[in-house]
Order: sequence, then C-alpha cells, then structure tokens
Amino acid sequence: MLTDLQCKNAVCSPDKRHTRFFDSGGLYLQVSPAGSKRWFLKYRIGQKEKQLALGSYPATGLQAARLARDAAKLQKASGVDPVRARKLEKLKGFQQAGDTFKAVALEWHDKQTGRWSPSHADRTRRQLERDLFPWLGDRPMADIEPMELLAVLRKVEERGAVETADRGLMLARQVYEYWLPTASKEQRNITEGLQKRLTPYRGKSFPAIVEPRRFGELLRSMYAYKGGPIVRTALLLAPLLYQRPGNLRMMEWAELDLEGGLWTIPSEKMKRLVEEKVRGEPHMVPMPAQAVALLRDLQPLTGHGRYVFPGQRQHDRPISDNSVRSALYSLGFGKEQSWHGFRASARTMLVDQLDLDPLAIEANLAHAVKDSNGRSYNRTQYLTKRHEQIQQWADYLDKLRTGGVVASLNSRRS
Repeated sequence: MLTDLQCKNAVCSPDKRHTRFFDSGGLYLQVSPAGSKRWFLKYRIGQKEKQLALGSYPATGLQAARLARDAAKLQKASGVDPVRARKLEKLKGFQQAGDTFKAVALEWHDKQTGRWSPSHADRTRRQLERDLFPWLGDRPMADIEPMELLAVLRKVEERGAVETADRGLMLARQVYEYWLPTASKEQRNITEGLQKRLTPYRGKSFPAIVEPRRFGELLRSMYAYKGGPIVRTALLLAPLLYQRPGNLRMMEWAELDLEGGLWTIPSEKMKRLVEEKVRGEPHMVPMPAQAVALLRDLQPLTGHGRYVFPGQRQHDRPISDNSVRSALYSLGFGKEQSWHGFRASARTMLVDQLDLDPLAIEANLAHAVKDSNGRSYNRTQYLTKRHEQIQQWADYLDKLRTGGVVASLNSRRS
C-alpha cells in the first residue's frame, strides 16, 4: 500500500508514457513524465477491464482517493457500472444546466416548426413569449410547482382570455412531455389535473343552421342574391360541396373535371401538417349535377384564368375570405350561418335527415376517421358511393328550397 510520502515523491522516467503506483483494491496513482499525477480505479465488468478516474494528486489526497475507490466498489457490488454512472451524472448535469422553462420550450418549439405551418409556429411562439415566459421563463423545470403554473394561467383568464388560458395549459403540457424523458425519475408532468382548475372552455362553434325549414329559407334567400356572379356562385356552392372556405375560394379550373363531376384538391392546399402536405394524397370531392351546372354557367366569365373565383381587383388572386361572409350578412343570415358553418349544417342533416353513411360523410369533409375495425377510411376510394351520397344531398337541398317535404327521419319514424 502507498504512503503519502511515496505519492509525493513518485516520478516517471522520461522514456515511458506513464508509471503506475498501486495501492490496494485496484487503486493506483498514474504519473506522467511531465509530473502530472492522477488517481484511477481498475476493475472488471464481465471480461472487460475498465478504469475510473478519481481525481488529481495532490488535490485528491491518498485517503480521499481510497474513499472514492470504496464508493465506486459499492456501486459495482450493487450492479451499477461506476464509469457508466459517472457519464450519466455528467449528462444530467449538462442537461439540467439549460433546463429552464424557456430553454426547454424554445427547444421543443424548434423541433416542431418543421411540422407546422409558419403561421401556427409564429402564433405558438408569440403566446409562449407573452403568457408564459415572463413568469416562468427563467425558472428551472424541476422547480416549478403546479400552483405556480396555475397562477400564471389565471392571470391570462383575468383579462378575459379563457380560450388563450386553455391553450397556454396545452402548450405547457407539451413542453413538459418533451422534457420528462431526460428528467430524473421522480419528476412528473405538473400540468396533470390543472384543467379542472381553469374556467371551462368548450371551444367556439361556427354558426350553422341545422333545422330543415330554416335552412330552406336560407337557400331561397341565397338563390335570390343580387350580388355579382362570382360571389353568388361561391355562395351557392358552399352548401352543395360543404368544403372549407379556404379550399372553395381558391378553387382552380385545372382542379376540376366537369365531365366526371370531380374536384381534386392538391394535398398542399389541405389543412394538414407540413409533412402530410408534402406526402399526402389529394382530396377528392365528388360534385353533384347542380354544382357542375353552376360552374359551367360561370366558366365563360372566369374560365380563361387560373381561379374559378378571382378577386374583383386582382384577378390573379382568389376572392377574399370575407366575400361570402358579407353576402350572408347582407341576406340577414350572418349571425345564424357562417361560411364554415355549412360543413356543420351538411354533417348534421346528412345523418339526421337522410340517414347516410357517416364514414363517407367524414371522408367528403376530409376528416381522418377509422371504421369499427380500426381501418382508416380512404378518401380517394368509394367515389361511386360518395357521388351517390352527395347527389342525394343536392336533391334534398332542392326540395328544401322549393318547399318540398322536409320532415326529419326521426319524425317519420315516430
């Protein structure tokens, strides 16, 4: 065994890489020709020999080195590799050094931006900076208490932004879910259970008429609309095709097969994540005869250009999102029926009044759904069935508009 004097006087000849002076239990002092002295522990894991650095001499004296050796051997006896444990501690220390809420949230945000649209990424970043960073940004993730986060979210509620507070909690939840795999085992997601402590938010529904007789009144007003032919056609197609307003107003003549009654919306135009836009399939929209007739009437006016519904001042751009909305307000239905609400109107009445297949309806709406066996409903297939369905819908709307029978299936059954 070594003594303090031997450690102090230990040297290495210039012709050697190093010289080792052994103590006991695998502990040795390694001396270089330049005079540096370092403690190491030699041990085996299976058939593999390993060395664990225990510090430099004289900063780490002989007794301190022996205590470090004993601690490492206790780790090994309990089934823990001391070298692996040391590396893990270093990783934890490095990770925790940057584990403020702001650092983790920005790292999470950067990882998601490739999947999000630029507008969504910008909106999310702005909310983090406005509602969470001022109070939590510099706080270590492991130190933030649930009530601390709740107090921050209630500040948002106090300004009347209940929806924003709800979204703030959702963002915090995703940040914690991103951080937890690298945190210590005892850490938990502090957002759990906080939803019940916030003011309930049910989301905003787009105004939509779902009562058949009232919807018939709306249709009669729409057909009597005295505005320009471009907005009028878009207005009349909205309930027939029940697609998203952005897709309808950006409809292009090149996307239409009037002979086949089919509108093919490219994937990049759909409401999807960025990678889904790139790799996804186009959305196929069957068109009833009534919709085709409306488009054929408009074709001589706008068929020479790109867009079916070009803007009045800028023909290389589509009509604004406000065009059909303004038309509905001019007819006196703006508060009851929104442009986007035609989707809800169709979804409700197709099931309640016509008793049609909900899966096919969801496929027409471009919603990702699965059947009872867990298989995704392929929007590009079953077009024959969907053509039949949407023609039934268009014929039903004609009956509503002309005052035909509008009694619901429920009332007929009763």
